[in-house]
Amino acid sequence: MPAARLTATVRTPLDPATADAPEVLYRAGRRLVVQRADTELVALDQELGTATRFPAPWPRDFGTVTVSPDGDTAVYCGTHAVRCVDASGAIRWEVRHACWAGECLQMHEEFAEYADDEEHAAPDSGSAAFSSGGKLVWAHVRGPLAADDDNAAEDAEDEDGNELWLVLDAADGRVLARADTGTFASGSHHTPHPDPAQMGLSIGEGEEGSPALWGRWDGRALTVHKIDDETVLLDVSPSGRHLLATDVGQDALYLHAADDGAILRDLDAEGTVSGHQDGGRVYWDFEAAFTDEDTVVASTAGSDAGYGPARHWLVSTGDMTLRSRITYPHPVTGPARVAGNGTWYTVSDDRTSVSVWELTDAG
Repeated sequence: MPAARLTATVRTPLDPATADAPEVLYRAGRRLVVQRADTELVALDQELGTATRFPAPWPRDFGTVTVSPDGDTAVYCGTHAVRCVDASGAIRWEVRHACWAGECLQMHEEFAEYADDEEHAAPDSGSAAFSSGGKLVWAHVRGPLAADDDNAAEDAEDEDGNELWLVLDAADGRVLARADTGTFASGSHHTPHPDPAQMGLSIGEGEEGSPALWGRWDGRALTVHKIDDETVLLDVSPSGRHLLATDVGQDALYLHAADDGAILRDLDAEGTVSGHQDGGRVYWDFEAAFTDEDTVVASTAGSDAGYGPARHWLVSTGDMTLRSRITYPHPVTGPARVAGNGTWYTVSDDRTSVSVWELTDAG
């Protein structure tokens, strides 16, 4: 069996009772362990051993957040704005947009305007991500942009209530390009590509579907291609030529060509992964990671719950076959998640630590 070797264990900085589970961000050769609470976000640099704390402009239930590859800025993608801040909490730039809460569509200037409003208590949300080189921010927002913003479009009325995918200058927040996604999101997440001018976007629409989009920015315009209406992007191969995805039912893993989104190969969980004694359905997790161009670590942790330790599997993408179950020096919990540079990570059951893994030579 292929074996996993532990390369690092990072203790998370925040109380798991009052903070989100930690995440690993890998950009421009740097790995950051990021954890968010209501009042702050902490980014740990594994190699430098430093921790940067960013004051949060609004609680964690009101949007998502990401951190620049150099760890100097955080971009909060909130209910009414995309806001870039430094460690002091100073606003580097902000792009305001229509409110994500229900039918509100107001142009709020501050979180305080709706902080105690029950109709804003559980808003939908977009997301943001830095490009591979850190010079661009890709953001999924609800349009239109604020009319008094320098970035506002002349045809803002045409964007009223529509969702937009923006390419922003990470230095000053200028809108370099935009495109209408034609979606109705409850939430979304980005999947970065080695080419900073490309990005993936998976959008959850509740019972309406889960469109996966692929964006390309040519320096002037953003073109968007829909990969599928019922797909969640998981990772991009090191070369950038291939995309890994699963369907919303988590029945199969799909290898797509990045250039046109075509499905090249797939691998069903049922009939491939050994089942459980009571016949419970086996399915893939919504997380997986390329370790090299032809190898993926995928997992069935969600369907393994209640039956024993989470199971992780080595998949060959050349013929989309299951090679074997991965062995660990101790049981792990949860799915295998992307950690970059041929590695993946797991989060401890109590969410107090992150473990980074790589395959041994025998793998």
